[in-house]
Amino acid sequence: MIKGILFDLDGVFYVGAQAIDGAVATLEWVRERGIPHLFLTNTTSRPRSAIVEKLSGMGIDIGPANILTPPVAACRWISKHVDGPLALFIPEATRSEFSAFEQSGEDAVQGAAAVVLGDMGDAWTFERLNRAFRLLMQKPVPPLVALGMTRYWRSEEGLQLDTGPFVKALEYATGREAVVMGKPATAFFDAAVSMLEYEPAECLMVGDDIRGDIAGSQACGIKAALVRTGKFSESDLETGIVPDLLLDSIRYLPAWWESREKQ
Repeated sequence: MIKGILFDLDGVFYVGAQAIDGAVATLEWVRERGIPHLFLTNTTSRPRSAIVEKLSGMGIDIGPANILTPPVAACRWISKHVDGPLALFIPEATRSEFSAFEQSGEDAVQGAAAVVLGDMGDAWTFERLNRAFRLLMQKPVPPLVALGMTRYWRSEEGLQLDTGPFVKALEYATGREAVVMGKPATAFFDAAVSMLEYEPAECLMVGDDIRGDIAGSQACGIKAALVRTGKFSESDLETGIVPDLLLDSIRYLPAWWESREKQ
């Protein structure tokens, strides 16, 4: 029986700077019903406080504790598996999420207990990438923690490399595999389910990305609802990935939930 809900944000609750019709009302319904829920986003370039501020401007009232980002999931994983300083290769705005951990010096090439990679954009240089490589080649071997594996994204200037290519470069050079946070990684969905204190089969993932949201969550044993908003395309239904539920938008979730309860 489904007891908790995992929500994607971009494309489900809003597109651009505009809330999707019915999104605010659905969120109010979820709260009135007391349904445990969590919001999942792959955003790594800004802290949860900035996400909260953006959503508030659209009338979507969410607290930072209800948002799971790759940095937050990474911190949970690191607290359980890493003992020692972190070498952070992440945007300056995201560093605050790792403030609870000791951090190695900006120029250190040894002594890191883990190497964390995020989207640094134009801040990437050969020197920075090579320093991450040298840190990963030390003994004992520190884990490489990737805040997502997105290949590229479209900026106002055009296509731009994201985190994935830099992670792949280091995996190739070191012969090691990264611990990946963010959708569709299993560790990310495991962290979400753990935060709700439910089993995967007791949760529903609602998203607009057929691979990141739907296939990713289903691989972890989570039921998945695909909405026809955001990045959804009719061709998604021809990929062989079959959502457990198909909704025209988030506004129709309450009606489905209540009809299920009457069965």
